[in-house]
Amino acid sequence: MTAQTKPKSSWLNLVVDFGPLLVFFLAYRHYSPDGDGSPLATVAAVIKGTVAFMVATVAALIVSKWRLGHISPMLWLTTVLILGFGALTVIFHDAFWIQIKPTAVYLMFAGVLFFGLWRGRPMLKILLQSAFEGLDEEGWMKLSRNWAWFFLFLAVLNTALVYTVSFDTWLQAKLWGFTVLSFVFTFSQIPMVLRHGMGQDGKEELVENPPHD
Repeated sequence: MTAQTKPKSSWLNLVVDFGPLLVFFLAYRHYSPDGDGSPLATVAAVIKGTVAFMVATVAALIVSKWRLGHISPMLWLTTVLILGFGALTVIFHDAFWIQIKPTAVYLMFAGVLFFGLWRGRPMLKILLQSAFEGLDEEGWMKLSRNWAWFFLFLAVLNTALVYTVSFDTWLQAKLWGFTVLSFVFTFSQIPMVLRHGMGQDGKEELVENPPHD
């Protein structure tokens, strides 16, 4: 009897991880008023984009289970917060809630990882529901530590942007800037994890499935 292996699909992983955010961006752009527009029209566009974001997030959850064979705890937690903060955005007609959602996600993940480090457990392994091939326990601890500090940095950065720039600028930064930062940081971890026994398959999985909000 052969052991079951988890289906792999790099393009599908990207769709599940970043597709909902792209849907939010496109929906907001479609409904946003031309030029400066009125504040009410902008808020309406944010609400419509948020609803699309929530629907796309649930769809990504279903696709992850159907095609990839699993739903990681990180994806579950992110989905719950997206639905919660998305509902607050719709109810209160205030874009602040969907903007501050990433801060809540980053702080939650950082808190979980720091708690794990305090207890001597690499919680990133549990959040990702993954076992990168060959990575030893010390490597997992270092990876958890580094991502904990990086999530804390992203939380501070997102909060600063929420209070200092327009919604349009924040959305551009969230879609493109934070995504690029996450991939750059992921690649920066490769030399460390290779020193701690990670194999080629594990390296590819790390690159294809970086932790995200």
